[in-house]
Amino acid sequence: MKIGFIGLGTMGAFMAANLQKAGYALVIHDIRREAGANRIAAGAIWAESPKAVAEQCEVIFTSLPGPKEVEPVVFGPEGILAGVKPGAAYFDLSTNAQALMRRAAEAMAEKGAFGFDAPVSGGPKGAETGQLAIWVGGDKDVFDRCKPVLDAIGDQAAYIGPIGSATVAKLVHNMAGYAIQTVMAEVFSMGVKAGMDPLDLWKAVRQGAFGRRRTFDRVADQFLIGQYDPPSFALKLAHKDVTLAVNMGRDLGVPMRFCQLTLEEMSEAMNRGWEQLDSRVPMKLQLERAGVTIKCDPAAIQAVLDADPAR
Repeated sequence: MKIGFIGLGTMGAFMAANLQKAGYALVIHDIRREAGANRIAAGAIWAESPKAVAEQCEVIFTSLPGPKEVEPVVFGPEGILAGVKPGAAYFDLSTNAQALMRRAAEAMAEKGAFGFDAPVSGGPKGAETGQLAIWVGGDKDVFDRCKPVLDAIGDQAAYIGPIGSATVAKLVHNMAGYAIQTVMAEVFSMGVKAGMDPLDLWKAVRQGAFGRRRTFDRVADQFLIGQYDPPSFALKLAHKDVTLAVNMGRDLGVPMRFCQLTLEEMSEAMNRGWEQLDSRVPMKLQLERAGVTIKCDPAAIQAVLDADPAR
């Protein structure tokens, strides 16, 4: 079986490498040929277009920033649809728009192929180690047939439901995370302005019912230390994810007031020129409004974590 992989950015490069480590023959493409150098050195075949990838492969993956990149890769004159073979399975690993993935799956079906939305969760580290959740929407029987290939990419590949279901799950997951971080900025700024040391406040709330679920641990990485560069996940990409979630809510007629507020916070941060900083950087806006500064000692934060018996 030949596997096609299109999009060799930070996430895609690691996932493609893991497919090769699992012994799969790989055909690759990216807008930058140099992005595929390591995979070619490991035995992958370079294809000059997404169409050329599809012509050679039974299973095709794309890992791209979002809908505007996926659209031409699938539907363009040199896109996957132009070369896909009957019976082939196409999995988009991107965080995408539900409408686009449904349209892609319908177009694939007209060619006798199968389309899946298959967004991943776990970040670059998870992509490198293979510790990724992969939520998949589409034909269940074909998913089962391709499950061994997906298992080479992530340790938690799960069938979610019909096409578009996985996109919903990913957007709900991401939207919740970014909405929670906005609340974190509000409550921490209130606590600090009320007189608490931010590290002491963090130590305290971690022991509450909500804190014991480790949600508060997430603020340690960038927010508590006041450092958003280098990014773990860039604001530009997070802004795209939240935009997709808010748009889906609007399309469904679901009020998304708090999510819209989260998007507005991210847009303001983007307008500050922070798009390449970490996606938690909008939390700085609330600190500015409250007139407080939070910058804890990383060693002190680690000491709190190390003293936690649950860890």
